[in-house]
Amino acid sequence: MLMFNETEEKAVEKAVEKAIAALADMIPLEAMQPPCSPALTFPGLEIKLHQRRVLKNGTDIPLTRLEYGALCYLAASPGRVFTKAQIFEAVWSMESESCQSSVANVICNLRKKIEPDSGKPTYIKTVLGVGYKFASGE
Repeated sequence: MLMFNETEEKAVEKAVEKAIAALADMIPLEAMQPPCSPALTFPGLEIKLHQRRVLKNGTDIPLTRLEYGALCYLAASPGRVFTKAQIFEAVWSMESESCQSSVANVICNLRKKIEPDSGKPTYIKTVLGVGYKFASGE
């Protein structure tokens, strides 16, 4: 601990203030970005990202790791079409050699759990010959 008399203390305070002011001019400050939304919300469906929960009309829907990953991947970009290979690589975190049936099975199971009528899906749409896209459920 350093001890200063009153005159020295004031001189040190002024020196520190000048140093802080000089550094503040030299350090670029970036605008803070708000945190990403903690939830993806669609009519009748809510994905609480920070809690790893999916609610269908307010009721918790238990999903496997792969089902949850596929849902989040698609729902994060509504309307965008993804190939089965893109979904496989993103969710399984590996190269897509023969991913066709794996992705189709996960999407089928996911539809049974989240769709009002899995035979007529409103959230996860098939794009024939390409893959899948997430619709907002409207």
